[in-house]
Amino acid sequence: MNATTIQEKELKQVNWRVKRKHRRLLLLFLSIISLILASVYGIISGSVSVSLQEFIALFSGNADPLTENIVWNLRLPRVVLGILVGACLAVSGGILQGVTRNPLADPGIIGISAGGGLAAVITMLVFPAYSYLLPVAAFIGALSSALLIYVMAWKDGVSVFRMILAGVAVNALLGAITSGIMLLYSDSVQSVLPWLSGGLNGKGWHEVRFFLPYAVIGLTAAMLLIRSANISLLGEDRGKLLGFHVERQRFYLILVAALLAGAAVSVAGLIGFVGLVVPHIIQLLIGGDYRFLHPLSALSGAALVVFADTGARSWFGAIELPVGILMACIGAPFFLMLLRKGGLR
Repeated sequence: MNATTIQEKELKQVNWRVKRKHRRLLLLFLSIISLILASVYGIISGSVSVSLQEFIALFSGNADPLTENIVWNLRLPRVVLGILVGACLAVSGGILQGVTRNPLADPGIIGISAGGGLAAVITMLVFPAYSYLLPVAAFIGALSSALLIYVMAWKDGVSVFRMILAGVAVNALLGAITSGIMLLYSDSVQSVLPWLSGGLNGKGWHEVRFFLPYAVIGLTAAMLLIRSANISLLGEDRGKLLGFHVERQRFYLILVAALLAGAAVSVAGLIGFVGLVVPHIIQLLIGGDYRFLHPLSALSGAALVVFADTGARSWFGAIELPVGILMACIGAPFFLMLLRKGGLR
């Protein structure tokens, strides 16, 4: 290989790095703008429209009292909750895809969300007197499911392959138990269906105050474990050569992913495809470096959930569609399109 060929390759690598850097900055800008636009859209849209003039008047204190009540007590907490739920689900999915090295891994597919769903169904149907503990029960259920998957996958260490198989099996088992309980309590099942479909209907500042500490702790932990997530992508053998305890860090990452998913499930129900589609698309655009993947996934996931929730309550007249159903209608075709075009690797 002559010197000219080496220089050409080095020049191509430099150009590729510059383009990737510009792409990351552009995507960061677009994600922030999308989140701002989705939040404004969520505040002004609904059964009672808020004009841009009324929206601006809110910040000067000259808005109509009815408009202030609608925005501050109904729509704003819902938008804030949508931001937190979307960010948590997207970051959780990104962590699981990295840990398992599988683009199909997300809280809904490998069983973490199913644990929260089962705990919620038991609380609402079997112990309805304790329905006020629903968020706590769903959160504990999701964490317990994650620990069960980890234990079932353990055999002189946890392999990625066993973890995926254990997750799929636990997901199927918990789903079957949930269906069985719903059949046994079929006379009360109507109260459970909206929650299983996922949604932010009726949520307010109480849910925001409950969810905020878990979201802040989980997202902060995810950012602190960025180095661990990046090294785990190298594999166990390379990680050990770098003096990195892969198994221990993988366990921490799974716990953080379960914390994020469990907290989101506890207040929003089973919202799918956010943790699956968002981090995968971000990874296709900018690569798998978690220094950029986590923040961009959080911003994009937040914008997507807020936009979908606004559409679910604004696009169908007097009917409010659960956001989980709308997310499936949006996410599934897009995911199939990626699969068809070879975007899923």
